[in-house]
Amino acid sequence: MTLQGEYEPSAAEWVRNQVAAYEASGGKEANTIMDDRPIVVITSRGHKSGKLRKNPVMRVEHEGVYAAVASKGGDPEHPEWFHNFTADPHVDLQDGPEPHSYVARLATAQEREEWWLRAVEAFPPYAEYKEKTDREIPVFLLERA
Repeated sequence: MTLQGEYEPSAAEWVRNQVAAYEASGGKEANTIMDDRPIVVITSRGHKSGKLRKNPVMRVEHEGVYAAVASKGGDPEHPEWFHNFTADPHVDLQDGPEPHSYVARLATAQEREEWWLRAVEAFPPYAEYKEKTDREIPVFLLERA
């Protein structure tokens, strides 16, 4: 069952536009960013507002499990959706025409190593982001609910 509630679009115009175009086309359009790297759209519940929030995230998938890398471009702070995932791990992920329900959890140390390599392969700038920050960049694993 997909998340229910009021949707609050992002304050960032590019995020609002990306999500709207992706959803309107069933994932056939606006499905890439930054040099044609594929993305998915993840819906989470805002940890403060309780409203649904949608974010385009780099597509990192292996055997039906997805990774969401909380890099925020190497910023010293976690992205807002990190706090959403930790407050309520039930999310929707859309990779194509239909969203599906997933449960997000932080990768264990061993899993993180393996998934970090997959993430960098899918999106090489993650390696640069790691060098820009002192924090360990969290990797969430999203598994079908």
